[in-house]
Amino acid sequence: MPELPEVETTRRGIAPHITGRTVSRVIVRESRLRWPVPRRLASQLAGQAIEHVGRRAKYLLLETSSGTLILHLGMSGSLRIIDSGLAAARHDHVDLVLDNGRSLRFTDPRRFGSLHWTTRPPETHRLLRDLGPEPLGAAFSGEYLHGLSRGRQVAVKNFIMNSHIVVGIGNIYASEALYMAGIHPARAAGRISLKKYGLLTEVVKEVLQDAIAAGGTTLRDFVNGEGKPGYFRQHLNVYGKTDEPCVSCRIPIREIRIGQRSTFYCPKCQR
Repeated sequence: MPELPEVETTRRGIAPHITGRTVSRVIVRESRLRWPVPRRLASQLAGQAIEHVGRRAKYLLLETSSGTLILHLGMSGSLRIIDSGLAAARHDHVDLVLDNGRSLRFTDPRRFGSLHWTTRPPETHRLLRDLGPEPLGAAFSGEYLHGLSRGRQVAVKNFIMNSHIVVGIGNIYASEALYMAGIHPARAAGRISLKKYGLLTEVVKEVLQDAIAAGGTTLRDFVNGEGKPGYFRQHLNVYGKTDEPCVSCRIPIREIRIGQRSTFYCPKCQR
């Protein structure tokens, strides 16, 4: 599943091509996504100018004067800019046809993505209203995590991956941040000190910003290309590196399961 840096890179990739453009029409070839595509989406969005392309957690927000299209890429979804006459392939489910002869095409082989239309402030939508703060914002701090974690026995990796606590920290970057902070991923969230949480929030911001920066310098082509920024594996220290030597101590990286997810850590550097 795309994580926050990949979604942010997608936002940056498509925004210059669709901001200020008017949606001429909406073509829905397959409405059976994770949730059904709204039946009235075509009539509601057609004729609207896209004023801003935003992001909340892993959701993209295409904002118009009359409402907002909330889009989630799901497990395998992607967006790309195409010529409007380009024939659709099997998994090309939705096109937003623009007024300049181009289209924003949503492709999703596994159909776990979703599109939603709201005329209310997007932050009040049921998918967004209960989300925690953005990890790159000022509200995400050591004091914040320390306060919420008191008395909790849940593994710290699961704690920081809980979208009600903080959004956008998926499996890959949770493993990386915990390694950089020297915290064992299975350690109880309530047993971590304020100082350690301060360090953890700093490295979470660092690893996400580095991944976004890497996406900015190695951005895949969102115009007639795949529209997939990919994961920035060249910067990973532990994720997917089972039995490879730790870059700091040379002890082999271990893999365990936490919350039904593969988790990677150094048994010496992380306590």
